[in-house]
Amino acid sequence: MPSDVNILAAWVGIFAGIVVGIMQGLFFYREDWLGGYSSWRRRLMRLGHVSFFGIALLNLAFAWTLHNPGWRPASSVPAAALCLAEALMPAVCYLAAWRPNLRRLFFVPVSCVLIGIGGLLMERMLS
Repeated sequence: MPSDVNILAAWVGIFAGIVVGIMQGLFFYREDWLGGYSSWRRRLMRLGHVSFFGIALLNLAFAWTLHNPGWRPASSVPAAALCLAEALMPAVCYLAAWRPNLRRLFFVPVSCVLIGIGGLLMERMLS
C-alpha cells in the first residue's frame, strides 16, 4: 500500500531530522561556525534540517489523504516521488552547502514533490 510506505518515510525523516538537529545543535552557539549565521553553508544546513520535517509532513498528509477521504491513486508514482523527495531534499541541501555548484540539483527533489502532489491531485480530478 503506498500510504504505508509514505508513513514510514515520514517517520524516518522525522527521526533523521532530530538526529541531524542534535548534531548541528552541538555547534550552533559558536558565532563563527561554518562562516557565521548568515553564511551560505549554515543557511543551507538549516534548510536541510527543516526539510526533513517539511517533506515528512507532506508524506503524512499524503498517507492521511489516502486513508481518510479514501482517495486511491491509479499508480504508485506519486507515493514513490514523495518518498524520494524525503531523502533527496535534505541530501541536496547538505551537498549544496558543501559545494555551492551543486545547488543546480534542487530541481530533482522539487520535481519529486511536484510529481507527488500534482500526481495525486491529477489522478483525483480524472477519476
